[in-house]
Amino acid sequence: MTSDVFIAGISMTRFGKRLDDSVKSLTAEAVMAALADAGAEVSDIEAAWFSNTRQPMLEGQNTVRGQIALRPLGLTGIPVVNVENACASGSTALLSALHWIRAGEGDIALVVGVEKMVWPDRPERVAAAFAGGTDIHDRDGVVAYIRSMGGEDPGPDRSLFMDLYAAQARAHMARHGTTQEDFARVASKNHTAGALNERGQYGTPMTVDQVMAEKLVVFPFTRAMCAPVSDGAAAMIVCSAAGLARLAGPDRAVRVRGCALVSAGDRAANDFDNHIGRRAATRAYEQAGIGPEAVDVVEVHDATSYAEVQQIENLGLAEPGTVGSRLEAGDFALGGRTPVNPSGGLVSRGHPVGATGIAQLFELTTQLRNEAGPRQVEGARIAVAENGGGFLGVEEAATVVTILERAA
Repeated sequence: MTSDVFIAGISMTRFGKRLDDSVKSLTAEAVMAALADAGAEVSDIEAAWFSNTRQPMLEGQNTVRGQIALRPLGLTGIPVVNVENACASGSTALLSALHWIRAGEGDIALVVGVEKMVWPDRPERVAAAFAGGTDIHDRDGVVAYIRSMGGEDPGPDRSLFMDLYAAQARAHMARHGTTQEDFARVASKNHTAGALNERGQYGTPMTVDQVMAEKLVVFPFTRAMCAPVSDGAAAMIVCSAAGLARLAGPDRAVRVRGCALVSAGDRAANDFDNHIGRRAATRAYEQAGIGPEAVDVVEVHDATSYAEVQQIENLGLAEPGTVGSRLEAGDFALGGRTPVNPSGGLVSRGHPVGATGIAQLFELTTQLRNEAGPRQVEGARIAVAENGGGFLGVEEAATVVTILERAA
């Protein structure tokens, strides 16, 4: 049995193209809001975890990013840990903070993720910043995998990620009869929910037909089915029961029931029982002592709309091959059986890489506190987030699944 850890305060900035902001200003905005939400002061923080992935490539700040960004806020002298684990960095930072608290090292920690990715004068750097998410020494192997799944070589000057997702999407279509319209239905659902999220990058609801009519990126994805490049930050104050008693108390706290990190395995391409997302979900459910039937609301890492279909299956929310019909029935929309991505997901809320995992938990904490306004999921008590990143072999390189519970 592990000791309880709680989210006492949490925040996220508005995501989008924030041309006048910097890593420092975004960090300050998120951290100060999280402290206020927890009823905490800077002096209460005993350690901090800082999630960021792109600053070395886009600005050249290779090391001590967290120490530099947090110093102007008065967060000096305490342990600061810099975390980079691709798109799963934010949730990996939380996991590290959980271990620190449960080890008895302290009672109150800060977890913050931030990314400044929109640089109109540096398009080549932005494009290059994504290349390292796969094995740069084995591009030929990655391209061979794409071709084996029915894709084509995207060329040396283009990110491989949309092509990787598209190849997997086409394989899912061939295996289960999933259609491009199914992916459009996912995107329509998320853009429509995202229109209710004032912190999201996009705020325009879209019909399935409108999603289908958008510019084609790579079949089967149109632009509306793909996450945009974004700036933004998110932060949380996590604490032990003793730390919580020193802050706002249990009335708005959310308990972390499970948090599991796994890395890419050696599975065969068609061995989906051992998919990284399923393995992470199984571990998190075991930690929480629950199964998927207990889940009320979910955030998944929909870097593309196909990824949401895959992760719904991995989390055990639907049998493989049934997600399309369940989407058509509205099971995963607001008001449905198990709403997925009520925030709008990555395709609508945005995807500032280092902040994304924490932003998912911001949405779920807001839901569990019954503070989500027009996108509130009625009676939400158990929430699950899936946050994956990078690509290695035949799947994501890292995935974290986190389970939260309303504490009071």
